[in-house]
Amino acid sequence: MRSVAAQEIKRRGISIIDNIIKEGPVHIIKNNHPQYVVLTEERFQELSEAESEAFLARVKESLEDLKAGKTTTFKDADSLLKAIEEDE
Repeated sequence: MRSVAAQEIKRRGISIIDNIIKEGPVHIIKNNHPQYVVLTEERFQELSEAESEAFLARVKESLEDLKAGKTTTFKDADSLLKAIEEDE
């Protein structure tokens, strides 16, 4: 991933990003550490859609587990925590 110092953007403007974002996401370095990532709008939309699809897949899988009886119900949080501890 390409990177650009925040000071360089301040000095040269956003056009510096325009020139290198064609190669992929760009790290913005501030105080010698990566602080931000700049993406194209298209890539951002792709990632947002993928996140939504993954979320829906997890929910559907959980519902299928519930319908198949693969879940356990606990009467309270303490019972759940105890079961987790026993599982470890």
